[in-house]
Amino acid sequence: MTGLLEKLLGRLPIGWLQLSHSKGRLAAAIAGVAFANILILMQLGFLGALVGSIAVPYRQFEADLIISSSDMNTLADGSPLPRQRMYQALAVQGVRSATPVYLAKLDWKRPDGSVRTLDLFGIDPAVTTFRNPRIAARLPELALSDVALIDSRTRNVPPEMFSAIGRGEQYRFEAKGRTISVVDTFVMGGGFSADGYLVVSDQTFLKLFPQRAPGAPNFIFVTLEPGASPQQVLAALRAVLPPDDSKVRPVAEAVAADQRFQTTQRPIGIIFGFGIVIGVLVGIIIVYQVLSTDVADHLREYATFKAIGFPQRFFLGIVFEEALILALLGFVPGLLIALGLYTLVAGATGLPLAMTVERAVTVLGGTLVMCTLSGAIATRKLARANPADLF
Repeated sequence: MTGLLEKLLGRLPIGWLQLSHSKGRLAAAIAGVAFANILILMQLGFLGALVGSIAVPYRQFEADLIISSSDMNTLADGSPLPRQRMYQALAVQGVRSATPVYLAKLDWKRPDGSVRTLDLFGIDPAVTTFRNPRIAARLPELALSDVALIDSRTRNVPPEMFSAIGRGEQYRFEAKGRTISVVDTFVMGGGFSADGYLVVSDQTFLKLFPQRAPGAPNFIFVTLEPGASPQQVLAALRAVLPPDDSKVRPVAEAVAADQRFQTTQRPIGIIFGFGIVIGVLVGIIIVYQVLSTDVADHLREYATFKAIGFPQRFFLGIVFEEALILALLGFVPGLLIALGLYTLVAGATGLPLAMTVERAVTVLGGTLVMCTLSGAIATRKLARANPADLF
């Protein structure tokens, strides 16, 4: 290591020699930087899983535009729409279809007493509302009363149950005083607000929620005619639909707005953001303590160099060398441990938690900046020191 650094730096690696002289302090510093990296990577992972899980249901729909209530911020919190908006949309040139969709949360009580919260979609079985081929193939069966399809990635449910359903075995459970027959599965994956998804016909949905009015769906998904200009159709719909109770947007725009709202306005997104800030502060404090102690321990030696005439940048170079070494040595174990935790959490929760190259590179760069900043702060004591006062 000493020889390699000497070749890279073109001088004796004083910083590395000082760090490696105290093995215990070096190990503690590496552990501290690794801990900060783990904390930051996990918070970024959860934030990325939140953003990814928000987009999942939107991307399942066969739609170009989405009409929602004007107060909609997320998929689940908007008010119902007048069904009349569907007929108004169908009258616009360039619109091929407009399909109402109902959404509510349904508690599924398992035989073991546990409860799984499902996002329940009520759709018109005569229309292909979902892109998912498993759902499209089962639309005729969904037309039957109390028939449902369930998300095979629903959290904390034995996979053997979904395998049996996939082989043709019906699964029945009680909900809202009715017996629901699950005839097949599809793949979607739960998010932070629900454990999974359930799809039924609009008529079954209204039987489960009799307080909901048939003429008040949550959304209207719009598909365009081939060759139709999305911008022109969007402008025409916005001109026709009253803005006081509805808004129309491309699906991608609705996804971005939902992600932005949940990451900046909802507590869960803000918590993950604060977790990242705390991780950075922890890393800065730990590295500063190590480097500050090292500077204090070698202050006489530094003062000697200073008296000889070495400039301040020479001492900055030594401290920055130590900071960068700590950043690199702490990042590697932090990344490896975070990868293991990603796998464990993703397997236990079903969240789309995965390490990306971009995230790893970003955290590495942030770690280098974090440690360099700590090193710069630690050298202030040396810059103010008078060599004559140290002897």
